[in-house]
This record gives sequence, C-alpha cells and structure tokens, in this order.
Amino acid sequence: MNVSQVEGPSASERLVAALDRPLAPATREQAALHLLDWLGCALAGAVGETGQAIARVVGGHPFAGAGRGGEAAAAMGGFGSLLEMDDVHRAALLHPGPVVVPVVLAAPSGDALGALVAGYEAMIRLGRSVGPGHYARFHNTATCGGIGAAVAAARMAGLDGPATVSAIGHAVSLSGGLWQCRNEPVATKHLHVAEAARRGVAAARYAAAGLAGPRFILEGPQGFFAGLAPDGDVGRVTAPGADWLIHEVSFKPWPACRHAHPVIDAALMLRAGLGGRRPRAVRVRTYADAVLFCDRAEPRTPAEARFSLQHAVAVALQDGPPALEAFEEAALPAYAGIRARVIVEADPGLTAAYPAHFGAEVTVETEGGPQSARATDAWGDPENPMDRAAVLAKYEGLADWARVPAPLARALSEAALALPGGGALSDLHDLMHRIAALPPREAP
Repeated sequence: MNVSQVEGPSASERLVAALDRPLAPATREQAALHLLDWLGCALAGAVGETGQAIARVVGGHPFAGAGRGGEAAAAMGGFGSLLEMDDVHRAALLHPGPVVVPVVLAAPSGDALGALVAGYEAMIRLGRSVGPGHYARFHNTATCGGIGAAVAAARMAGLDGPATVSAIGHAVSLSGGLWQCRNEPVATKHLHVAEAARRGVAAARYAAAGLAGPRFILEGPQGFFAGLAPDGDVGRVTAPGADWLIHEVSFKPWPACRHAHPVIDAALMLRAGLGGRRPRAVRVRTYADAVLFCDRAEPRTPAEARFSLQHAVAVALQDGPPALEAFEEAALPAYAGIRARVIVEADPGLTAAYPAHFGAEVTVETEGGPQSARATDAWGDPENPMDRAAVLAKYEGLADWARVPAPLARALSEAALALPGGGALSDLHDLMHRIAALPPREAP
C-alpha cells in the first residue's frame, strides 16, 4: 500500500468522524457510573501494598493530580486496576475505565462525560478488531489503550478533527504491552495501564503543538494491524454502530479477574443448597481462556489469588459473596481445604460462546450427591446487569475499605453522579484533592 496514492479518508479519520455525534442523557448517565466505578477502584487500590509502592514512585496519592494535567493521568493510571475490579468489554477483551477515566480527570476542564464516552468508543472499537492472535501475545488494554486515551485527551483539550487524528497516530505508533507479565509474579500489568494513559495525553499535547501524526497508522503497510494484529479486521474500527459501545461495558462486582466471575456466580447459586455441608469435590468447567489465565491451584499472593479459579470458587462456597479481605495473603490458608478439592477444565461449548458470553458451570459433590449450577453471563454483563444501586454499593464498599470518611466519600459520589445534570468537574477535583490530603491509610 502506497499511502501517497490512496484516495479518501484514513481509518483514523473515519473513526474521528464517527465520534462526532450527540450523546443521549442515558449515555451521559452511564458514563458517570463508570467514572464513579473507577473512583472506588482507585481509592481501594491505592491503600494496598502495590498501590503504596506505585504512590511512592508517582509522588503520592493518585487523586492529588486531579485537574492538574501534565503527567497526572499516568500517576492515576495504574491504581484503578490493582484489585481486578475495573470495568471490562468482553468482545474487545480490555478494560477501558482505568485508562480513559484518569485522562479525563487529569484535565483541568472540558466535557468530561463526552470525552469519556468517545475514549471508550475508540478503545473498544480497536480492541474488538485486533483478532485472537493479538490477544495471545499482547495485553489489549495496553496496546489499544493509547487510542482511547488520545481521543479522550483531545476532546478535553478541544482539539479539532485533524489534530485528533494526529494524536491517534502518535499514540498508536507507540503501542506496547507484552503478555509475558502475566506469566510471572510481577505488577507490570498495572504499569501497562498507566503508560497507555500517559502516552495518550502526551500524543494529544504533541498534536496540539502542531506535530503531525501518521494518518494511516491503523491500516498502513507498516501500521498497527500489519505489525501487531495480522489476523485482525481494521474494518471493524469504523463499522457503523447502533449505539455508543459504553453500553456494552461490564461492571465487575468481585475482587478477582473477570475470567473468575462466572465461576463465582455459579458457586454462589450452589452455596445455599449445600446447607453448610463441606464439598468432597468441586468441578469447574469454563471457557479455555479462563483456564489459561486462572488455573492456579495454590495461590501464594493476593495477585495470584485474584487470578485463581480454585481460590475464587473456594471463597464463594465457604463465605458467600467474596470480600476483599478473602484475597489478602493472610486469608489464603483458610481456603486451602476446598481449593485442594477443585478440578478445573475447559468446556468446548462455553469456549465456543466466548467472548460474547463469559460462562461457567460448577458441580459440587457432597454426601447428598452432586449439585450443579451454570452462569451463562457473569453478573455485571449487559445481559445480567448491576443496577445503579449495586454500582453505588460497590463504590461505597471500596471507599470504606480505603478508610475514606463516609461524608467525604458520599460527597465524592454525589459530585460524580451530578455531572450529567450539569455538575461541575471542578467540584469533583476539589473533593479528590481533599481525599489525597488525608493522612496515609492502609487496607484493613
């Protein structure tokens, strides 16, 4: 492909044009819920051991950078994913919230909800297009996050179409995020998120200064799809859609990898019928990627526990709805007995339905015989949604875990949920600064 001979707009230009459409009130309300969800995830993530380590590097609590531009998006970027409770889009296999929301909240002013929706849209459109070969080696949140961050930053800065295309070109050209980090006991996955936010903001700033970015960065002969997603479909980036894709994004109620959530849901269905009887054996059947990512029989750290199907099902069967403390290191031995009885295997039917459906089946053997339950879609998916009250309850639980005073936590949620009705972004920034100024806190 000789781009000098191409006629018509590039994929990036068509994408930017597709983003130029009005937002319905319901879409703004949905965006505010996702913003609130990130706030809770970041608050709780900041008080854990890994969060505190990141805070020492970035210079303090992530909320200190709210509204202050510059590198603030990167400083906020890693915290929202630390507890594995960040929102997720199934078909794109990525987490838009922890990348896009920090970009929006780092900006001093602008249409926060409009920028958030546009950033989600761009990031998800690219993620759903890359193909399975890409996801096998690359972390989609990292590789596709830059485009979402660039679009959101460009919107907050008021950049025009050509400048936004340049921002996309810069950000996508710098894509990265190798999956090797998930094979080792490291925190690099969360740095992927921070870097995606950072490079999107930087790309928009360079574009605003007049530095042109490659227009054909997606479909060019040495562009993103040629280099990183050869079995992808660039046409899906600009395919018409009936509604904004933020409405397809799932919330995550439990503090574990999303691949573990349908297993938790199925186990919760079974628990009431066990009548306190201890299972003799537990069989987990789910889709192949869940087994690939989360078959971990003996987790030794909180991070490993959040990526363990065995631990997730043990917690749900023993305690009921999983709490944050069940995934802390001190709690892990308490579930070893059930974990040792768990067999995990991939199910062809559930694998065929994935990623459109994240499903699992759990069978428990007791002296009374076998009992089974199946979750076709995890709680929080559009087919099995968390309502506004449930999302707010999740936020309140996370804020409480972070030991934020209840009146301040309530004021923050009210400010976030007031944005669709004309609430001021500056009010949200002020409350975030107040939380950042509180004495250092540790998780319970």
